[in-house]
Amino acid sequence: MSTNVEATQAEIDRLGVGVLAPGLAQLALSLAASVDTPGNVTAQANAARELRTALETLRKLAPPAKEMDAVDELAAKKAQRREDGLVRARRA
Repeated sequence: MSTNVEATQAEIDRLGVGVLAPGLAQLALSLAASVDTPGNVTAQANAARELRTALETLRKLAPPAKEMDAVDELAAKKAQRREDGLVRARRA
């Protein structure tokens, strides 16, 4: 089982925001460590709430994903068919 610190670091790496907002990324990692540390349950709950907020902000800062989704794939296929001259005529 991974720790919150490992999961947070993996998400920061996946989003590519460590360079864009290094302070916020480090804060998120510190908060994740606080959540992982056993002890005061109230402090852990507060850290978890702040971690969630920090991760939401990091997600908003992330550049758009370069992966294609299903709609992008369909648009690419349609564009390729146009280039190949395989577009069907519309019916009247």
